[in-house]
Amino acid sequence: MSNALNEKGLGSWQTVTVSVADMETALALWRDQFGLTVVATRDGPDTGLATLWAIKPSDIRRQVLLATGDSRHGMLHLIEFTEPGDAVRDGAAVFDWVPKNLDIYVQDMPARINELLAAGYAFRADQFSEVTAPDGTRFREIHMPAHDSLNIVLLELLDDSPPLTNKHYGAVGPLITIVPDAAREKAFVADVLDMDQLKDNTLDGPEIEAMIGLPSGAALDVSIWGNKTQSLGWLEIIEYQGTQGSDLYPRAKPPATGILQVRYSVSDLDAIAKSLQQHVPLDAFDYLDLLDGSDRLIALTTPAGLRLEIAQQR
Repeated sequence: MSNALNEKGLGSWQTVTVSVADMETALALWRDQFGLTVVATRDGPDTGLATLWAIKPSDIRRQVLLATGDSRHGMLHLIEFTEPGDAVRDGAAVFDWVPKNLDIYVQDMPARINELLAAGYAFRADQFSEVTAPDGTRFREIHMPAHDSLNIVLLELLDDSPPLTNKHYGAVGPLITIVPDAAREKAFVADVLDMDQLKDNTLDGPEIEAMIGLPSGAALDVSIWGNKTQSLGWLEIIEYQGTQGSDLYPRAKPPATGILQVRYSVSDLDAIAKSLQQHVPLDAFDYLDLLDGSDRLIALTTPAGLRLEIAQQR
């Protein structure tokens, strides 16, 4: 199949939208503990965002946009609704189909774990895992439950140096989305969205099962998509083979708390919209006043149900 987009296509995403029940609790982690920079804030009703999501402006109480230093990829868009709903991942099994993890790069994993434990945070395991993927990538990781049923993965790349804050954290690297059919999802992002595949691995074995909490004999089909020169804002697609999940993507809409969507930024929205509309239903929005500076956007969903927004660069 030929690529749908007649230009470079999508690279790494710009922002991930995370709804929170209490903004100060979230900022204590992302701003104070991880050292992310506050790029922009907005308090009170938001007509532009309400139009984008078909809700009332008064449903929105507060917004904060955070970044790793001066990077404008992998940014975190926190939203507090006036009446927050249930968490997207409330009660979710490890292998349920849902936007699952926010991967946060770290330096010196043991030190980061100790300082987070001292600050009152907890982890899902007593020790981090160290893994070498089939493609040779060496990494350490440990899973940390956070506010609004988020699952944060501290990820240390042993042979790479991604952007970090002065507190030795970098957010957000890969966003992990769990899907029922990896082949279908990968075909969509490759052939319709024209995204570059950076990694494609199958992970299995007792260490992987213990690290993630999977039944014996399960395996992960893992692929990573984005711009290889920009390690923040990647999309990681995972299918848990040998398991049966439940579809939780319908929960990921306002005013639910947790991961709701990701937003990409492009230089020519009209060209991409013209191409995409031949393949997938689109919603188009013109001249909205949004916190990150976006004004013209299109919105769509992947086959699994992840909402994507594509905005015109300003």
